[in-house]
Amino acid sequence: MPFSSTRCLSNYPAVALPRVILGIETSCDDTAAAVVVEGRLRANVVASQQTTHRRYGGVVPELASRDHQRRIVPVVRQALQEANLTSRDLDAIAVTYGPGLVGSLLVGLSFAKAFALGLGRPLIGVNHLEGHIYSVFIEPPSPPFPYLCLIVSGGHTQLMRVDEGFRHTLLGRTRDDAAGEAFDKVARLLGLGYPGGPEIDRLARRGKPDFVAFPRPRLEGYDFSFSGLKTAVLYYLNRLPEKEREQLLEQHRADLCASFQQAVVDVLMETLRRAICDTGLRHVAIVGGVSANSALRAAAQRLAEELNVRLYIPPLAYCMDNAAMIAVTGYFKAQAGLQSPLTLAAVPALSI
Repeated sequence: MPFSSTRCLSNYPAVALPRVILGIETSCDDTAAAVVVEGRLRANVVASQQTTHRRYGGVVPELASRDHQRRIVPVVRQALQEANLTSRDLDAIAVTYGPGLVGSLLVGLSFAKAFALGLGRPLIGVNHLEGHIYSVFIEPPSPPFPYLCLIVSGGHTQLMRVDEGFRHTLLGRTRDDAAGEAFDKVARLLGLGYPGGPEIDRLARRGKPDFVAFPRPRLEGYDFSFSGLKTAVLYYLNRLPEKEREQLLEQHRADLCASFQQAVVDVLMETLRRAICDTGLRHVAIVGGVSANSALRAAAQRLAEELNVRLYIPPLAYCMDNAAMIAVTGYFKAQAGLQSPLTLAAVPALSI
């Protein structure tokens, strides 16, 4: 059941129509806060830790949680200042409680609980994946219900039917690596920096997508699999002696990026095509960090035009982790009378 840890409560001061929502997001390595007023974004602040983790080739959980501790108060303060509001203007506090890194989640959730308790305002727990699903409502145009939603982020690849009233039906998911994980792992194989996805996208723009015919795994139903594709890249590189492999990467790194990226995009689009045709849904959203990929966005637009469906992809700023999507989702939940207890716990492996 969606929102199983969220219920209507009566031990908060009554707010007839919650108007002003503070959203807090600390699920991974970005400390973010946003303010939504009557469903419209008033402020969105993101403090990135990329420079901190780049030297390690990925996010170090302990460093991430410590950095959240240092940044959470100034980030929230800046969001309120940019919204030209004070804490007393807030009607509710929305916060990510999973999925994500447990230490990072605990920082944002603990702050949100203390803030809500101190202000006497309701707490609204938000599933990070729900935040991505409703990120298409941050800026117009937004889809009507029901719509088909492809979530492609660093840790998740899922296909959902989204109905009014926060009803989500899982149609398909990855059985192993998510698309974003595959991008990051292949980036390391190709000697690229962190984060790997944007680097592959950048290099692929001048590469040849047909340089290598990497496999396009197709599973029954609408499930995905990207682990084999990642392994195919590894085997392709390891078939060569070290010097020849280094020469190949030097001369054809962009081509390898383009070939791998095209394989991922083809798998995603082929599965999305079948889901559109089978469900008959005419409104389709693609959300999550990988939705920022230029090849994916272009392919999705071509598919939408071919099948005569309406496509919704958030602006680049709202594809990555951000608090605007948490605040918007929190606003919708507040309007529906959904709140969370102050005993709400962080759930690192939270599903939808």
